[in-house]
Amino acid sequence: MSYTKLVASLVRANNVRKIRISPGRCRSTVASTKSQEEKDPQIDGCTVVEAVPLELISQTKHVKNMQLNKIHIDFDNTQEAYRSKGNIELLRSLLVFKLCTIDILVEKNKELMDLSKKVFGQWMFEKLMKMTFYGQFVAGEDHNSIKPLIQKNQAFGVGAVLDYSVEEDLTQEEAENKEMDSCVSEAEKESPDADHREKKYKAHRQFGDRRGGVISARTYFYADESKCDNQMETFINCIRASGGASADGFSAIKMTALGRPQFLLQFSEVLVKWRQFFNFLAEQQGKSEMMLLEQKLELEQLKESLTKMGIAAKDDIENWFTGEKLGLSGTIDLLDWNSLIKDTTKISSLLMVPNLETGHLEPLLNKFTAEEERQMKRMLQRVDVLAKHAMENGVRLMVDAEQTYFQPAISRLTLEMQRKFNREKPIIFNTYQCYLKEAYDNVTVDVELSRREGWYFGAKLVRGAYMYQERDRAKEIGYEDPINPDYEATNRMYHKCLEYVLEEIEHNRKANIMVATHNEDTVKFTLEKMNEMGLLPTENKVYFGQLLGMCDQISFPLGQAGFPVYKYVPYGPVNEVIPYLSRRAQENRGFMKGSQRERSLLWRELKRRLLGGQIFYKPVY
Repeated sequence: MSYTKLVASLVRANNVRKIRISPGRCRSTVASTKSQEEKDPQIDGCTVVEAVPLELISQTKHVKNMQLNKIHIDFDNTQEAYRSKGNIELLRSLLVFKLCTIDILVEKNKELMDLSKKVFGQWMFEKLMKMTFYGQFVAGEDHNSIKPLIQKNQAFGVGAVLDYSVEEDLTQEEAENKEMDSCVSEAEKESPDADHREKKYKAHRQFGDRRGGVISARTYFYADESKCDNQMETFINCIRASGGASADGFSAIKMTALGRPQFLLQFSEVLVKWRQFFNFLAEQQGKSEMMLLEQKLELEQLKESLTKMGIAAKDDIENWFTGEKLGLSGTIDLLDWNSLIKDTTKISSLLMVPNLETGHLEPLLNKFTAEEERQMKRMLQRVDVLAKHAMENGVRLMVDAEQTYFQPAISRLTLEMQRKFNREKPIIFNTYQCYLKEAYDNVTVDVELSRREGWYFGAKLVRGAYMYQERDRAKEIGYEDPINPDYEATNRMYHKCLEYVLEEIEHNRKANIMVATHNEDTVKFTLEKMNEMGLLPTENKVYFGQLLGMCDQISFPLGQAGFPVYKYVPYGPVNEVIPYLSRRAQENRGFMKGSQRERSLLWRELKRRLLGGQIFYKPVY
């Protein structure tokens, strides 16, 4: 491919208006260096921990008059927390949570479930599961059977994020084989050492089973294009069910279910290398120590540097930085730079990276087959189809976060959907994992882009689900650990990102955020900031999210106080959600051992009812 054609495929007319960001709005990420044993931090969106002192970023913000009417939620009021639960449901919760603290039962849960099926038979096994784990954590078998639960929760102020939780029950060897086959291109198979790929963005068999060390996230393995089509249809049914069950629901999807992960690996590497190249050019201009979005490269100096490096011919470089607005200020920042990566022809044209050693742009891989090109296109088409269905059904689409070697591409594809579908209201939500060292930079860059281009920013904040796997992979393969050093650093990162988005909502009502956490301190922190800002729950800009069957003492008081709060609602046939239930049991072991709070609240409410003569209490709605 000629450089002229390459540049033509990269250039886009970037119709943006330049907005100056004050230093206070571009705080750098500061992670704690204080070490801490990792035995208690289950750094995912579902763990309750001991209270940690929080550093408020904006200590000097003025208190608004509306603070006189600030909302206070009592998370110790068990009568309100469990108003939607009958006594049988309280007893089930106590039983399941107690079982989750018994190590042998949790460690051997899958074997025990298989044995129970043989001993009791399929019918009795399903009955037992519905009376215990399945009944606690799963809403029902299909989109019709889940409606009563969804409607009951809605009556008590709690919405739903529907999540079809069926997964393949693969052996480790089967998972590894599928991963290696789907993440390695034909070019790599023919000449495994001929490329310039980074180790982080290549498939490694010892980490081919992406379920390893992960207990709170679904995992999809690529088989073929027809399977991806089937999974897209499943997501469409989930979107329709969400639209039919409520007027303001969410539906969750995963990118790895929608196409060959090879493309996510490759595109992630391209995006990261282009960002590294920007950092290199910023360093050349003496701007590497500045805040990320304050690094504005002088355009003429940039053109001169690129010409000297031989990246392209001088005329091509001039064409590169043309566009209705691009470069008119005489500078170019990271967002302008990112806008140069645009697919207008073949997707493989995207996968070009600057080689700082040779000073040339070169393809990430030597060649792409026609089928690989089609596979990449189909993934993008499936994502587009889902976004259109979400819009048509009045449902918001939550794109889940995944491993760091996939995430840059997932975030970029989600951002492109937001640009297209979030023009009138927030339809597409991206997920930000705050255990990552770069979480704050990612949030601030995307918020600034939404501000410039005038679309609605939608985000879900989680702590993260892949900590142990990510750390082991980085250490063994040999690249920098992407995870914050300890739970305290992750906690600060979460609150820092959260406060930034809340401030954006305060200044510009186009931002929306879901605070997806079971951490009561984080919920209280959010409520405190909302009170300071005079941000009312009825504005529907700040949502809260917890898993079905967990932390009802947070969800229902929030919902009954008028806050938009949602349960992640898994559903699917009993046999096919066993992998999901197995993870829930493992996750709850850490959850219950880390805090006795939920069990003590359940006991308190049950005793209150029995002593008050409410032996046969049933919720009225």
